[in-house]
Amino acid sequence: MKRLTAILLLLTGCVITNRMHAQESTYRFDMGGQIGMSGYLGDASSSIFSHPGFSGGLTFRYLPDVRWSLRTLVNVLSISGDTRGMDDVFPGFSNYDFKATVIEAQERVEFNFFPYGIGETYKRLRRWTPYLAAGVGVSISTCSGQTNAGFNIPMAFGIKYKAKPRLNLALEFSMTKVFSDHMDGPLSDLHQIESSFARNTDWYSNISFSLTYEFGERCATCHYVD
Repeated sequence: MKRLTAILLLLTGCVITNRMHAQESTYRFDMGGQIGMSGYLGDASSSIFSHPGFSGGLTFRYLPDVRWSLRTLVNVLSISGDTRGMDDVFPGFSNYDFKATVIEAQERVEFNFFPYGIGETYKRLRRWTPYLAAGVGVSISTCSGQTNAGFNIPMAFGIKYKAKPRLNLALEFSMTKVFSDHMDGPLSDLHQIESSFARNTDWYSNISFSLTYEFGERCATCHYVD
């Protein structure tokens, strides 16, 4: 009887363990797309919400653990501006307006405030988490027949939600500083006041919604074979 009980307990434990491994399965990558609203802050705009545009792109993440991720982004954004109606009065009472298309490529590091995932209760995973991100990248702007490029530094805050074990939703707000004053075309500085390179540059924003799918299942138990 004792042997039978021990066998039953062992089989039950194996079943529970297998089910736990199935629920705790995690993945190394996720990939998907995002759409949103872009904004511009520079010489021809006093607010990032003055002239909203459209943004869309692709996203790819490497997921080393439940707290950190390394993310690659490629986005296309439309930005525009108009000095009419601004509080600033420019020399000669000049006005300027523009429309530009920006292509950006970024590499970011993301930090989740909570351990993010489904299952693995011993890790206290949560299906949602706020996150912060920062990184480096390149922005290329096409405006008035001219193309200009500059390095950028993106900074972002967002919220992720795991709708299903492999399906993720996210809402994010990002600000990107570009080390170029020509994202808005040939316009350099309407104030005609000399300033430092770091100060006299353009910014743009992006409010985006993304949908990603995880793949590349991790090996839960590794067996050595000679």
